Amino acid sequence: MRIRMTAMAAAATLAGSLGLYPLFERSGWFWAGFGAVLAVAGGGLLARRLRLPALMNPVFGLAALLLYLDLVYAADRAWLVFVPSPDSLRHLGDLAGEGWRAANRYAAPVPLLPGIAMLTAAGIGLVAVLVDLLAVRLHRTAPAGLPLLAMYSVPAAVREDGVGWLAFGAGALGFLALLMADSREKVGGWGRMVTTHRRPREVPLAGSDPRPEEEAARPDPAALAASGRRIAVGAVAVAVLLPAAVPGLQPRGVFGLGGGSGQGTRTVTTPDPLVSLKRELTRLDDSVVLTYRTDDPGGPDYLRLYALDRFDGDRWTYSPLKSSSKDRLVYGQPLPPPPGLSVARVHKVTTRVKVRPEVRNMTFLPVPYAPTNVSIKGDWRVHPSSLMLYSLHDSAGGRSYTVESARADPTSGQLAAAGGYPADVVSHYTAVPKNIPQEVRRLADQVTAGSSTALTQAVRLQRWFTVSGGFTYDLSAPAPQNGGDLVDFLLHSKRGYCEQYAASMALLARILGIPSRVAMGYTPGSEVRPGEWVVRSRDAHAWPELYFQGTGWVRFEPTPGGAGGQGTAVTPSYSQPAVSSGGESDGQTGQAPDTSSPGEEASASPSTGARHRDDEGAGGGASAQGDEEGGFGATPWLAGALLALLLMAVPMTLRRLTRRRRWAALTAPPAPPRGGPKGTRAGPARRAPRDPKRARVRLPGPAPGTPSEARTGEPDPVRAAHAAWQEMRADALDHGLEWRASDSPRATARHLGEVLELDPAGLQALTRIARAEELARYSRTRSAEPVERLRADVRTVRESFAASVGRRARWRARLLPPSTMAQTRATLRTAGDRVADAANRVNELPARLRRK
Repeated sequence: MRIRMTAMAAAATLAGSLGLYPLFERSGWFWAGFGAVLAVAGGGLLARRLRLPALMNPVFGLAALLLYLDLVYAADRAWLVFVPSPDSLRHLGDLAGEGWRAANRYAAPVPLLPGIAMLTAAGIGLVAVLVDLLAVRLHRTAPAGLPLLAMYSVPAAVREDGVGWLAFGAGALGFLALLMADSREKVGGWGRMVTTHRRPREVPLAGSDPRPEEEAARPDPAALAASGRRIAVGAVAVAVLLPAAVPGLQPRGVFGLGGGSGQGTRTVTTPDPLVSLKRELTRLDDSVVLTYRTDDPGGPDYLRLYALDRFDGDRWTYSPLKSSSKDRLVYGQPLPPPPGLSVARVHKVTTRVKVRPEVRNMTFLPVPYAPTNVSIKGDWRVHPSSLMLYSLHDSAGGRSYTVESARADPTSGQLAAAGGYPADVVSHYTAVPKNIPQEVRRLADQVTAGSSTALTQAVRLQRWFTVSGGFTYDLSAPAPQNGGDLVDFLLHSKRGYCEQYAASMALLARILGIPSRVAMGYTPGSEVRPGEWVVRSRDAHAWPELYFQGTGWVRFEPTPGGAGGQGTAVTPSYSQPAVSSGGESDGQTGQAPDTSSPGEEASASPSTGARHRDDEGAGGGASAQGDEEGGFGATPWLAGALLALLLMAVPMTLRRLTRRRRWAALTAPPAPPRGGPKGTRAGPARRAPRDPKRARVRLPGPAPGTPSEARTGEPDPVRAAHAAWQEMRADALDHGLEWRASDSPRATARHLGEVLELDPAGLQALTRIARAEELARYSRTRSAEPVERLRADVRTVRESFAASVGRRARWRARLLPPSTMAQTRATLRTAGDRVADAANRVNELPARLRRK
């Protein structure tokens, strides 16, 4: 049963699951996983106690896991509280679907809803099943570290800060303890440790007392311990010091002692902004990120963090920031002027920002565009072309700073009359990968058909996303991972949040030849007092910026606002000129109806508000679409049950095929003699040299190469007897009966007859099979029993075996016959021996060639 290894495997799985802590808001998930691991360990112990094949170990583990989930999450619908019923299984499927949708809806740390807790327990339980199978049942402890490592990959992929060293150390210690326990069991299987007498290091003086005998016999572990310590220290040094010294792995240099203080140029690396955006939008607590005061008379503008200017066909990113000392912010020194701003009217805005201390890893400053002067403590820098403000090693959390910005007030007429673009702007901000599908290119032309100016094209794109395109704001949509996701958003699903809207409009604008990029940051937030605003995590936003000569970078808003979209998104006035049916702007600055109003969205797309952000909890809109949005239905459960039944049917099928093949081989025509039949031109067979010591020894039966089939046309009695004996031996093993390989056929028959107390028919059949095997082995004469008689005797003995054992043994013989597993192991062992023999011959081939 390997109870100690089972306990160590369970402890290693629990220690490895500690790495999941960044994914959840509360610690209740650990206790759910704790129960799942205990259930799986119990199922594995039961399978090993019943001496079932290794294939049944995961089956029992999964069954125990299902019983545990049924007991914890569907006890009121189960039979006898924990036995699964159709109603309880249906409830578990619905709960899994709710948990799956909630996991896709909220970013880490997620709330511990019942569905998420159940999925977590099921996931940890599946890892426990694999670890128990590999480490305990198959004695493959090293590969058992792979499923343990898989649990660490989830938070490492979802969270920017990954897993803390304490949790990782606990998991690593658990795996090392599992390896040590396995090694101790393997070494302990050889018996007690053998002690050897060793020569003392010092020769005792004459007359002195010799050392005790037991001390001299004790092995000296000092040398091995010293070697182990040296290896451990060396491994730790390589693992810790080497990554710190490799350029590029540590952005601040070795142990953080570098970091941009010199005069050289450095590349700035930050976490993926789009991942941060999804996490902020789906936080349940909607925590305050920052507060600010502004003197902008027209109301505050968006606070921008990033400007993503590169589209590689899959995702929007920003170009590498080459930081140097000349880019450092100095109090009182103006920032570089915003590119392209020369015609539009500009008014100065002063904004005083205070970031909450709880905010971490905010290495880019949220500021209104375009900043002209910033007052902040620390080492902060500016990217001249995009005016992004960033730091190499400081964070904005807990800081207060003042920003002076120049806010442009362009009119629709100025934007419509904008001239040509500079060559450097066109080459950089209109680049589109060649693998963009033609359907997307045609879509851009269709939406903007009849437009003569870049402004009209941009307004039509914006209106198509917010009003006429049939799009739906949906935070549960997965973040786009490649270009195909954006294509699906544009042409098929039309469901997403601000990232998809902004990325898609910027891409279509570039296809039309309008320079564009994607900006990320925060909407203005909510005004709590006159002139004082609060920005929360759900005010995180992405929007496209289009370039117009004379005005520079201009913000557009393709994301729906209000209750059916991004709640605090605001459509700029210059992007709402009246568009006539002919398709052209009237060139006036008059306001058109707000494209983000809930009423107009509802008339244009009735499903727009069907799935909106739920500011009160996790229930809003989560079950409107059911299985169409990735939930769990009955199909996976039915497929899993069918797969389990097929796996369980494999041993039974192999046993029946073996039985049929064994009897069918008796009626097959025999192979011709090796030297060819008489009268052919194959020539006489070579005779081995005669051994005088064996000249008088004759084997019983017909001469070699002349089986009875060839002489009489009937099946060989020797082969028939052997087949019947092998079949009876397999039936005995399947029914759990003792079979002594050293006994003769007669002794085996006598032993089985005494143990089982067979009826007369079964005893006669057993006697005939044993006598036929005895004659086939030791006598010159052959058994006269025909094949059909022996086959009927085997069937009679099998029925007697089944009647003499219990019900569980009978079902095991039918469904999981042990003889099949033994035969499979023997076949694999033989195949392995043949492969090893072939490999040895290949290795010896060069030596043979050299000898020749």
